Amino acid sequence: MMAEDRVLRVRTLLDSVRAEGRTALTAPEGKVVADAYGIAVPGEELATDVDEAVAYAARFGGPVVMKIVSPDILHKTDAGGVIVGVEGATDVRTAFHEIIDNARAYNADARIAGVQVQELLPKGQEVIVGAVTDPTFGKVVAFGLGGVLVEVLKDVTFRLAPVSADEALSMLDSIRAAEILRGVRGQAAVDRWAIAEQIRRVSQLVADFPEIAEVDLNPVIATAEGAVAADIRVILSEAPAKPRRRYSRDEILTSMRRLMQPSSVAVIGASNEQGKIGNSVMRNLIDGGFAGDIHPVNPKADDILGRKAYKSVTDVPGEVDVAVFAIPAKFVASALEEVGRKKIPNAVLIPSGFAETGEHELQAEIMEIAERHGVRLLGPNIYGYYSTWQDLCATFCTPYDVKGGVALTSQSGGIGMAILGFARTTKTGVSAIVGLGNKSDLDEDDLLTWFGEDPHTECIAMHLEDLKDGRAFVEAARATVPKKPVVVLKAGRTAAGAKAAGSHTGALAGDDAVYEDILKQAGVIRAPGLNEMLEYARALPVLPAPKGDNVVIITGAGGSGVLLSDAVTDNGLSLMEIPPDLDEAFRKFIPPFGAAGNPVDITGGEPPSTYEATIRLGLEDPRIHALVLGYWHTIVTPPMVFAELTARVVAEFRERGVEKPVVASLAGDVEVEEACQYLYERGVVAYPYTTEKPVAVLGAKYRWARAAGLLGGGS
Repeated sequence: MMAEDRVLRVRTLLDSVRAEGRTALTAPEGKVVADAYGIAVPGEELATDVDEAVAYAARFGGPVVMKIVSPDILHKTDAGGVIVGVEGATDVRTAFHEIIDNARAYNADARIAGVQVQELLPKGQEVIVGAVTDPTFGKVVAFGLGGVLVEVLKDVTFRLAPVSADEALSMLDSIRAAEILRGVRGQAAVDRWAIAEQIRRVSQLVADFPEIAEVDLNPVIATAEGAVAADIRVILSEAPAKPRRRYSRDEILTSMRRLMQPSSVAVIGASNEQGKIGNSVMRNLIDGGFAGDIHPVNPKADDILGRKAYKSVTDVPGEVDVAVFAIPAKFVASALEEVGRKKIPNAVLIPSGFAETGEHELQAEIMEIAERHGVRLLGPNIYGYYSTWQDLCATFCTPYDVKGGVALTSQSGGIGMAILGFARTTKTGVSAIVGLGNKSDLDEDDLLTWFGEDPHTECIAMHLEDLKDGRAFVEAARATVPKKPVVVLKAGRTAAGAKAAGSHTGALAGDDAVYEDILKQAGVIRAPGLNEMLEYARALPVLPAPKGDNVVIITGAGGSGVLLSDAVTDNGLSLMEIPPDLDEAFRKFIPPFGAAGNPVDITGGEPPSTYEATIRLGLEDPRIHALVLGYWHTIVTPPMVFAELTARVVAEFRERGVEKPVVASLAGDVEVEEACQYLYERGVVAYPYTTEKPVAVLGAKYRWARAAGLLGGGS
């Protein structure tokens, strides 16, 4: 069927269902949709009386399934409206009457269109294919094991719809029970392409018709010969979603450039009084060395911190790029009107007292003013922002000026300050730290678009509680990830969608399950906690990208070797199988009671020369792609001796053009802390007292390299 024809056929059907005031399609209507989109379903007919039922059953020539057809009975099984394996005229008649009687008993007022007579499908592996409308990501397609298992195990995977054939196929490997589909214990493997095709077609259907809220093919019976949906359920949405205002990439970059690289900043609510936010912002801007113009705005002062003050922002001479608000919430709207009249493109709203305290109308009012004047809003309810390469510290929090390649954003002020303290204590260089607060307008996709292009930014890390527009975020992430890593800490994992759902798929689409899969689909590295987010952000720019999957562990401590091996497996990395010639090469440097293989255990009493020789070999051999070092503190090889020799060898190979990620775990007395800092500053990511952290960081680098297409395998 031509694409236009199928769309027209389904459009006509959905319009007629809507006209009757219904949101659920009956089974025969579901079959019309399935046929239009080539979704494989069994042969079936609608019998309006018992004789038709007998005739249709005879035509299918074998046992049949009989189901009630009623727009008022959605859950047919609950109503006693399904009988499976009916064969022969007598049984068909009995089943027909029983189904009608059960339906009447279940709902006396139900409109009954008849009984569906359907071919009985062969036994096979039950899977579920469906689609839902996620509040964050819009149309999302789902796949998992069907039957009772899906509800118990919730082993389901999600992707943004529509999906390509390859993406649909990848879903089959993304469930925990993927092996079952390949055939276990003598079972034949299922036809994977047939299942993938069902997924792809459902995803296309919901992409074509935004008003379809949920689709459920449950179960789909998958066999070696194909995949057929025993049941299709289609539910329409109650009302169309209000589209969000979207900005083009050029519009985003233009306003973000003036926000992050301003020539002129006005502080509305600037103050001479210590302890006031307007005073702190002014002092940070001045003390931070911002080279542009700083204009205090305060109707009651002539001069603030030695700068001429203006009664209104409209009195400020020349163009202004950013207005920073440090006034109470109730005065923001009128001041924002003046900012709009002055044609200032960005307003940074520090004050609280908007939607986060239930003042939704006040927030809606400022959003309307901003949109009318073309002003982009950062906030409200934020700590401000830092743009370090511009020496811009527009915040009431502590100043920070260590320039570097990491851009950090957070929805929460408290997390923002944790970021700051971590950056200072670890000497992490930062390109920007931005508070997002209520995200009335500017959000993660705007910042991602900017940081993706910003030459000062090498890695982006974002703490978020929600996304306003998941699709815009995914689009921005996909454009950024091939150039630089994006790390996300998504808070609120347990607040899964407790919304009432009209289908099995809907019930399974808890918030976090969808976030998990779609962030992965976008190539984003998801951090399990705050410390991991910060460590990944700090480490990823330091480590070179790996060129292959072979990881080798070299350790002076057998116990560390075992824990490091566990960490390698836990992080989805592969320990290299050491070929005989390489094994022999390592053995030349290892005492007879040590162990080659992988981990390479050089034992603890070895002098610095053994560490150096084995690390050299690991960097020299092109078959090895990454090194994990396990050091333990002895007087024979003290921590700083190990750190200096490791850094020297890594630097020497780097000069020869050999760059491999090297991470290290140092166990020992307190001197190992200094040794780790020394290594880190020289391109070896090293941690004291932990075998998990260095390998988790290496795993994050590998996940990015795969998502960026540097290692094959995609995300």
